[in-house]
Amino acid sequence: MKQFKESELIVNPDGSIYHLKLRPGQVADTIILVGDQGRVGAVSNHFDTIEHKVQNREFLTHTGTYKGKPVSVVSTGIGTDNIDIVLNELDALVNIDLSSRRLNPEHRSLNLIRLGTTGALQGDIPVDSFLASAYGLGFDGLLHFYRHEGITEDAMADAFVKHTSWSDRLPYPYIVRASEGLMEKLAGGLRPGITATANGFYGPQGRSLRIPLAAPELNETIETFRFQGMPVTNFEMETSALYGLGRLLGHQALTICTVIANRVSKTYSQDYKTAVDQMIRLVLDRVAS
Repeated sequence: MKQFKESELIVNPDGSIYHLKLRPGQVADTIILVGDQGRVGAVSNHFDTIEHKVQNREFLTHTGTYKGKPVSVVSTGIGTDNIDIVLNELDALVNIDLSSRRLNPEHRSLNLIRLGTTGALQGDIPVDSFLASAYGLGFDGLLHFYRHEGITEDAMADAFVKHTSWSDRLPYPYIVRASEGLMEKLAGGLRPGITATANGFYGPQGRSLRIPLAAPELNETIETFRFQGMPVTNFEMETSALYGLGRLLGHQALTICTVIANRVSKTYSQDYKTAVDQMIRLVLDRVAS
C-alpha cells in the first residue's frame, strides 16, 4: 500500500495536519465551511456544545453538536487556492492514517456545506435572499491540475465558452454539479442556479477601480447565458473548487449563499449580517432534521 512521503503529507509534531492544525477525531462528518473566520463563531453560537476550538492562520475550526448532531464549522479564507488546502487536509484527516501515512481501509465521506455571501447576476434576485448553487462554474483553473475525467459538465462548459467568446488567454472554464443528496435535503425553497467562481474580487468579477478591464462587456454576456433554461445566478470565489475536489475525493458538497449585492440593479444589503444569521439557522435546522 502506498505510503505518502513527509514532503507531500506534512504532519505537525503534535500529530495534527499541517495548515488546519487539526488532529483525527476533531472534525465531524458534517462540516460547515465559511470564508470569514469571524463567521465561525456566528455558526457555533447556535451549537449546544463545543468540544474543540483550533486555529492556525485563517483556518479556525469549532466542533460540537447542534440539536444532538455532531457538526464542525471551518473557516477557509478567500479563494479556491485555500479550498485546495482545506479539502485535501480535511480528507486526509478522515481517510489517511497520519501516523503510518497510509490510506485507511474504509473511505469516510464528509458532508461539506459552504455558507457564504455573494453578488447576484440576475436583476430579479433580491438582496438578502438565499441561493443554492446547483452547479459551480470555475474561472479559476484549479481543477485542471488534477485528473478529473467524468465529474465535469463538459457540454455546459463548452456552451458557456461559445456564448461568451471566452478568451484563450484565460483558464478554460469547468463546471461541476452539486451533491444531489444535499440539494434535496437542504435547498428546498431556495433559488437554484449556476454559481460562477472567480479567481479575484475586482477584475475577474468585472469591477474596475483604477485598472481598465480586458473584457468590460463580459458580465453582461454572462448574465444572458442559459443552459437548459438555467442562468448564471451569482458570483463568488470558492464553489467550483469545493464541488470539483469534493467529487474527486468522494465527499458531498453544496454551497448556499446570502445575496448581499445585486450587480445588475447595483443594490447592496442594508443589514446583511441579519440575513446571514437567518441562513445559518435555516441550514443548521435542516442539517439536524
